[in-house]
Formats: sequence, structure tokens, C-alpha cells
Amino acid sequence: MKTIILSVNAGSSSVKVSAYSAERGASPTQLAECQVNGLTALPPILDYSRDGKPVIKGQKVDGKAVNQRDAFSILLKTLIEDDELPQVGGKDDIGIICHRIVHGGDYTKPQLITEDTYYHLEELNDLAPLHNANSLGIVQACIRDLPEARNVACFDSHFHSTIPPHIRTYPINPEIARSNKLRKYGFHGISYAFITRESASLLGKRPDEVNLIALHLGSGASACAIKGGKSWDTSMGLTPLAGLPGATRSGSVDPSLVFHYASDVGKLSPASTKELHISRAEEILNKESGWKALTGTTNFGTIAASDEPAMRLAFDLFVDRICGFVGSYYVSLQGRVDALVFAGGIGEKSGRLRRAVVEQLECLGFGLDGETNRKKLEGVVEDISRANVKHKVLVCATDEQFEMARACAEDDEFWP
Repeated sequence: MKTIILSVNAGSSSVKVSAYSAERGASPTQLAECQVNGLTALPPILDYSRDGKPVIKGQKVDGKAVNQRDAFSILLKTLIEDDELPQVGGKDDIGIICHRIVHGGDYTKPQLITEDTYYHLEELNDLAPLHNANSLGIVQACIRDLPEARNVACFDSHFHSTIPPHIRTYPINPEIARSNKLRKYGFHGISYAFITRESASLLGKRPDEVNLIALHLGSGASACAIKGGKSWDTSMGLTPLAGLPGATRSGSVDPSLVFHYASDVGKLSPASTKELHISRAEEILNKESGWKALTGTTNFGTIAASDEPAMRLAFDLFVDRICGFVGSYYVSLQGRVDALVFAGGIGEKSGRLRRAVVEQLECLGFGLDGETNRKKLEGVVEDISRANVKHKVLVCATDEQFEMARACAEDDEFWP
């Protein structure tokens, strides 16, 4: 039995959709991929590729897309109206739609979206204010416009359900923590699941045999200690704000900092809605901090290419915070580390950042081959280590859409 699986990845300023041909229990095959970027900086831009080849590149969508739901409608129309993609000739051809949901609370595996599941996820919106509400808006549109398809929620948090109690627990009143579900959850888990499987394959091991320190570095950035193929610790916490700084996020700061920053931090932000309540503090730390605050740009490529003092400060700060987590996780894994893995847009593309990080970590036995590090990544995962080093250094082209489609294809529960 074959069907079409759509993988939907809604970010704070973009929506990406990948279409796969899938058979029950088998690895899916990608047919096409399209995305709308720039939802917060009009006009948005549409890109579309089929069979790995560009079909539409950098096409302005004339301001029609103003939110994630609008963007999804444009992407669905692009797929269906492509005469060269007969497998997706209409809405009825789509059997499964898997949605990246950042915060899944206590869910430990992907879930078929029912009325009860949807209500539970809605209650988690405030814990991931840049993502969950946007994703659920697309879920609503799919339930309404593609009634024959089965919707599946794939969570960024569920990979981290294996983090042990002494690491995931905050030192606060336990009763309040339990009743309000206050603990470390962790995110980017769909990416880390992909990274674990692909890195293990390159190392010639089973996924449950590898110990990794993985870095998902993009506009949102995190680190993860992976022990025996399972999450042992990660830098993000109750929400995606904790840990490493990002394009607009502060990362971990002194909790009292925000009260010294502004006097109205406890009040609701003007950006709050009836579905989503964002305090001024959350707005400052999630949307007005990070590289944007330090440099005026959210483009890390611009930052890495400049020696201007503000850019250099942001670059050095990011390297320092990354190395701090790697060092901590190295000790937590007792030095039993198969590889340090760079992934995400920055991890994959910035050779300068990889070099700066690994140079600082040479004392732990990591080493980089300079020539290999400068080359463009060609495979899914590549070894960029220097010869005869104690621990490998890898680069992985992570693929969250594929990981979601694979999970759905292999689980009988999601098939009609």
C-alpha cells in the first residue's frame, strides 16, 4: 500500500513542506520540497524543488502570505498544480500529514491528532510562544481542507523523554513543579534523532551503541549529550529559550536580569492574543535579544565574515557558550564520546565557526582537518576530523522533514 506523506515544518518566520511517496514499514522517498521564507519581512519568498532540482527560486509572493496558514495554503497549491508531479494531483492523494510540534509536554512518541490531542497541545502554546501556535494553526487548516488525511504530531521534545530525573528536575518546590509541569523538556529532538541514526551509520555502529555530543546550530541553537543513542542532557529546558543564544533569543541568562532590563516585564505584551499570552519578559528574551540585539543582524554568515567589533563579540560569545556545553557534556559522558557532530544551517555551513570551536576543544582530544573543513558538505554526514585524533568531528545535513516522514511510514498506527 502506497500513500503520499506531507511533512510540515512551521517556524516563526517560515513554513517548509516536503512531499514523500511512502509504503507501510519502508523508508519514504522524497518527491518535492517547497518553502515560504520571510513571513516577518514582507514580501515572503517562495522556493520549490522537485526530484532535488530547483523549479521555483526566490519568487516573491506579493505579500499574500502574512501568516503560517497562508503560507501553507500557497505551498499546498504549488504541489497540487505542478503537472510534473502527478503523484500529488489533488488533495485526496495525500494520506498522512506529519506536523513538527515544538513542545509536546510529556508525550514520548508521535501522536495521531484527535480532538483530545489537539486540546492538550493547545494548552502547551505558552511554553513555545514562537512555534506551537503557528503549527496548530496549520493543523486546523489541514483538518478543515484535507479531511481524508490523517494528521500526526511529531514533537521536538519527545526524543528527550529519556533524560534522567536528576538532570531534568529543577530545584524548586516539587509539588508546584509537578502540578505546573515545570521541568527540562528539551527541543530539536527530531533533528537529534536523525543525527544519531546517520552518525551511527557512518561510524559503523548501531544507533544504541553511540555516544555523541551533537550541536544543532541555526537561528535557534542547542546542544545535546547522546548516550547509547538516547538523549542524556540538552541545553534547552522548559522552553526553547534556555541554553545557547540564537538569532533573537538570549539563551540562558541570570533569571533576575529581565527585571533590571525593563519595569513592565511582567505585563502582557501587545503581541498577545486570545490564543497566546506572551509577557513582555518573554518577548524581550525571545524576540529582542541574541545576535540581533548585539549586531543588528540575524544573519550569522554576515557575523562570521566580519571583524567589526560588535560582530566579533557575537561570534566569540557564541563559540564560548558552545564550548561550555561541550565541556560539560564531555564530563557527564565520562569522556566516552564517539564524535562531536555539527548540524543545522550554521553547523553545516560555517567552517569558521567549526574551526573556532574545535580549536578550543583540542584539549579534549578533538581535531579538525583544515582542508576538509573548508569544503562544502556533499553527503548526508561527513567526517572532517584530523587523522589519528581521539574523538571524531562530523558534519551532518540534518533533515527533520525526512525524520518525521520516516517515523510515520514505519508506524502502523498512522496508516488507515
